[in-house]
Amino acid sequence: MAFLQSPLRGIMEAIDVILFVLIIGGFIGVVYHTGAFDAGVAWLARTLKGRESLLIVIITCLIAAGGTTFGLAEETIAFYPILVPVFLAAGYDAMVALAAIYIGSSLGTMASTVNPFSVIIASDTAGTNWVNGIEGRAFMLGAGLLLCLWYIIRYAERVKKDPSKSLIYDQKEQIEALFLHTKTDKPPAFTPSIRLTLFVFISCFVVMIYGVSRLEWWFLEMTTVFFAGSLLIALIARIREKAFVEAFVKGANDLLGVALIIGIARGVTVLMEDGLISDTLLHYSSNAVQGMGKGLFINVMMLLYAGLSFFVPSSSGMAVLTMPIMAPLADVVGIGREMVVSAYSYGQGLFAFINPTSLILASLAMVQVGFDKWMRFITPLLLMLLVLSLAVLTVGGVVQLFFWGRLALRLSSDDSSYDLKS
Repeated sequence: MAFLQSPLRGIMEAIDVILFVLIIGGFIGVVYHTGAFDAGVAWLARTLKGRESLLIVIITCLIAAGGTTFGLAEETIAFYPILVPVFLAAGYDAMVALAAIYIGSSLGTMASTVNPFSVIIASDTAGTNWVNGIEGRAFMLGAGLLLCLWYIIRYAERVKKDPSKSLIYDQKEQIEALFLHTKTDKPPAFTPSIRLTLFVFISCFVVMIYGVSRLEWWFLEMTTVFFAGSLLIALIARIREKAFVEAFVKGANDLLGVALIIGIARGVTVLMEDGLISDTLLHYSSNAVQGMGKGLFINVMMLLYAGLSFFVPSSSGMAVLTMPIMAPLADVVGIGREMVVSAYSYGQGLFAFINPTSLILASLAMVQVGFDKWMRFITPLLLMLLVLSLAVLTVGGVVQLFFWGRLALRLSSDDSSYDLKS
């Protein structure tokens, strides 16, 4: 009976996280119903015509911002029909458009700062506040963006000067015939209503960050912010009641699978705890990492998560399944659990660039580019991002070692009554 009840108990224990995921799914669904995202991208394309290198920077940064805040990934599929013709008309190839969209999304989700589907869920499962470690992930986002933008623009300018340098030059006529002569639906105009909708959308994340960091909010309050935001956007866009409910339910339905995975994965945690499996794994794992340096430990953890993401591509599912085991190992080594959350985010995000069980194959199909050519394009950048991730995690471990060492020294010198172990 306990075995059969475990997934249901997992759903009950994770109901606050599940409700948060469903409400934010409905919130995103309402925003998509207004056409705000499509209108914003189309407005950028028109405004920056003739300055496409700047368009690369803005599109990549905006999509990375979406990835790091609300997990923008599958939704980027809708941007290809709008942006690919713009880049082709500017003298670039379809690989540039693919890179700006997909790399931006992947880097944003890799260096998640407030992404509810990865960092927030992972931190909650690990037993730490998601605000912890946000500085390191923000630095990773900024440094990674600079590196990716340099890489994409360098390739784009080379192709513009000499089209034969394109990795997909043999497909040039085929791709141009597909995109430059394909009629797509005209995106909505960038009206004041659309602008206000995007402002409210961004403001919800700002309010959430402030509430958690300053007002001690947690899932109930965060969920309320996005629920209120969806109602406010419906009023701004003058969405009728029936259309609002349909859009909200559709958005929530798109994330229903994610919500159920979170609950059922928490059920696995219930089984592991009640069956003392977690204690057994932690005992032998702690013996394995004893004496291991902090930098080595956290880098091995990142590589381990990169490998696991092939089998569990769901970021939320991975977090709920693995954090109860991985996070306590940080206590054994002597680093904060937020470092394990960062290692999980970087490892899974890095592999997403080439993970065939992730979104890359669908994105490649949209622009008619083969996986082998994508690998030729992305491999040098992926290696540079790997080195950057390893460096950031290593430095983070060293900084924590220095901080706690200084704190222990100060406490021992100031007051011998302090229990330094606790």
